[in-house]
Amino acid sequence: MISRKKKFILASRSPRRAHLLRQIGMNFSVRESAIDEIIDETKSPAENVKQLSLQKASAVASHFRSGIVIGSDTIVVLGREILGKPETKKEAVAMLHQLSGRTHTVFTGFALVDAQSKRSFADFEKTKVTFRDLGAKEIREYVRSGSPLDKAGAYGIQDDYGAVFVERIDGCYYTVVGFPLAKFYIALQKFLLP
Repeated sequence: MISRKKKFILASRSPRRAHLLRQIGMNFSVRESAIDEIIDETKSPAENVKQLSLQKASAVASHFRSGIVIGSDTIVVLGREILGKPETKKEAVAMLHQLSGRTHTVFTGFALVDAQSKRSFADFEKTKVTFRDLGAKEIREYVRSGSPLDKAGAYGIQDDYGAVFVERIDGCYYTVVGFPLAKFYIALQKFLLP
């Protein structure tokens, strides 16, 4: 399915992304990009996640002579507001109160960069997520676990609590986890063609 001869590098320390890539049989090394994840307010959420994904992959590709580097970025959009990763527990609580009983959209971008030729490709997927009404106590308990602090929108759909916050989704589940597997897999097959 995916060539074992190719060298792949994941430009992310996200354990969720690593797990999903292993799920489809990929072997890869991990090299965090360490770029500043700055949202460009003049661009759409889709353009932002594609641009950030490409910046991450390109930054890591510059350290290698060969291999395909994979970058990715996820943001949560509620109305017109972009919710990134909360910086504090207080911010995480506030985000979850905002999401409670409402529908938001998760955008996840991905990028591929060939370290040798510098050829690149970037795309994104989006999924609508509806939360049930959340209680203040369950929000506090979830935030106390520490889990929301490294996730866009302050929740993980794959977490114990995060899973029970979600009433329904419209779109790709894996986009919400942090990596749109089906769209990525199809793009990778095309990217690897001679």
